[in-house]
Amino acid sequence: MGSTWSVWDEHCMRRALELAVRGQGHVEPNPMVGCVVAHPDRIVAEAFHERFGEEHAERLALRRAGPQAQNATLYVTLEPCCHHGKTPPCTEAIVQAGVRRVVAACRDPFPRVQGGGLRSLQRAGLQVEVGLCQAEAVEVLAPYLTRLLDRRPWVIVKYAMTWDGKIATSGGQSRWISSEESRQLVHQLRGRVDAIAVGSRTARQDDPLLIARGARSRTALRVVFDSQASLPLESQLVRTVNQAPVEVVACRSADPARVARLKAAGCRVWLGPEPYDQRLKAWLEDAAARGITNLLVEGGAGLVGTFLDCRTIDELYLFLAPKLLGGQRAPGPIAGRGIESIGEALPLEVVDSRWLGPDWHAVARILRDRHHWYNATAGAAHASADADAVAQ
Repeated sequence: MGSTWSVWDEHCMRRALELAVRGQGHVEPNPMVGCVVAHPDRIVAEAFHERFGEEHAERLALRRAGPQAQNATLYVTLEPCCHHGKTPPCTEAIVQAGVRRVVAACRDPFPRVQGGGLRSLQRAGLQVEVGLCQAEAVEVLAPYLTRLLDRRPWVIVKYAMTWDGKIATSGGQSRWISSEESRQLVHQLRGRVDAIAVGSRTARQDDPLLIARGARSRTALRVVFDSQASLPLESQLVRTVNQAPVEVVACRSADPARVARLKAAGCRVWLGPEPYDQRLKAWLEDAAARGITNLLVEGGAGLVGTFLDCRTIDELYLFLAPKLLGGQRAPGPIAGRGIESIGEALPLEVVDSRWLGPDWHAVARILRDRHHWYNATAGAAHASADADAVAQ
């Protein structure tokens, strides 16, 4: 309904999307949001949500625009908030700034918003449009939408393997398959996620620290999926619990004495049902409720296989090292039950690939049906929609 968007509209929204991703690793559990304030011939201000608890993108952009916001168009990648949280409602700032028109890429499915921001702007007499670059915005918002609508964190699986698909020798040695350049990128990845998970065997054999080197925006929760709560007290994870929290995901039937020892050492112990897949799904739902948006899974093959079997992998970080190991007993990156039919294989979309020193690095997302995301973030297609249409 109404007119189509102009080339300038698309340019401004795509710029807002570019800005939004700069908040990655800083704003969670909030969504990444970008904003541009523009007149028909120029952009007068731009901003992105920079850090959780601080100004939202709209308020920051309007403050930078100053008087130039009068009669301007505000482009934003997600519906402006209309409720008091850690910051005042963005809708109030937009109306007070004298903005004439608001173009949003998506409606916000957050229960306290859900079209309310769009309706309040319309009631104030602003021209409101929603849906420009919705598909691109949904991709940017994927971790937020996964936590909010699918009730689990966005799951990133990372592994380094040789050209013959091995993540360790037949004797279990894995240090170091990947190059120093690849390991530096892994530390950057660790530094922007909310939690990092490994299985109990990886925790015992590799004795990982799972703490990012160098400057980082957050200290991730370190999670060990350990059904019997057998994580050794002398492990690096337990010994450094004061540097970064550790949570052990165990069965309810785990030895109470072991559970008590881990708790006394400062670890959190989360107890769930006996079946591995049920325990994994229950923990993921609880983690999302606690605000964990991005979860990095670093192995081993059994844990990654369970995530695959449960269809809860969203993104893959692959580091392919120019080495050969061979050996029938040398493990590959993913175990579990697996998929029996080629026709049922999970399709991937490669979103990035490049050389990192001698290694080949690729990032891929698993393609799956996201209709419920599009329905939840859809609004009126174009301009001049009434408030009821925008709220649909």
